[in-house]
Amino acid sequence: MDFLDKRIEDYCLAYSDRESSLLKEINEYTSNNVPQPRMLSGHLQGRFLSMISKIKNPNCILEIGTYTGYSALCMAEGLNKGGKLITIDKDTSLHKKVSDFFRRSNYNNQIIQKLGNAVDILSEIDDSFDLVFIDADKRNYKTYFEMVLPKVNPGGIILVDNVLWSGKVTDLTENKDDRLTKVMDDFNKFISNLKGVKKMILPIRDGITIIIKNGQ
Repeated sequence: MDFLDKRIEDYCLAYSDRESSLLKEINEYTSNNVPQPRMLSGHLQGRFLSMISKIKNPNCILEIGTYTGYSALCMAEGLNKGGKLITIDKDTSLHKKVSDFFRRSNYNNQIIQKLGNAVDILSEIDDSFDLVFIDADKRNYKTYFEMVLPKVNPGGIILVDNVLWSGKVTDLTENKDDRLTKVMDDFNKFISNLKGVKKMILPIRDGITIIIKNGQ
C-alpha cells in the first residue's frame, strides 16, 4: 500500500529531482524481470534516501537488503568524497546483475557488495556508520537493529523500511492471522519505547522510520 494519493505522488515527483538514467534503468529492469518489484524503493523514496544522505554527508553507510541496488545508489549520492557504502544481501540470483549496475555507476569504487547472511556478516564488520538503511527480512529487523545500533556514530541515522506493512499494523484484530503484521507492530513498539534515540515514522510508500542516535 502506498499512503499518498497517486495524484499527489505524481505532483511531488514532477517538482522533485529526477532519477538518473541508471536509476531509471534499474527501476524498469526490476519491474520487468524481478519477482515482487514493489520491493524497490522507487523514485519518491529514492529521492528521500538521497536527500537524507546528502544532509548527513556520511563517511560510511550500511545497507541491509540490497535487492537490485536502487536504494544503495540513491544513498551513495550523499557519500563523503572518501566515504564508502557496504550493502548486504543473500540473494545469489541478483548478485551479478546488481554488481554490473554498481560498476556502471559513479560510485563503483565506494560500494562494497557483500553476499550472505546479514547476521553473520554484521558480526564481522568493525566499521562505524553515519547512515544505516534496514530493508530486509522483517522477522530479523529487531536483531539487525540491535546489532547495528552500537556501530552507529552519535548523531547517526538509521532508516527502517516497510514499518506500516501496507497499513495492517493499524488493525491487529483484523490482521491477527498475519504473523508479519505482529512482527512489524512489535518492532515499532520496541523502537517507540527505546531510550537514547529520537524516532519518527513517516508515511512514505509503505512507511519508513527515521531514527537518530543521541549524543550530538
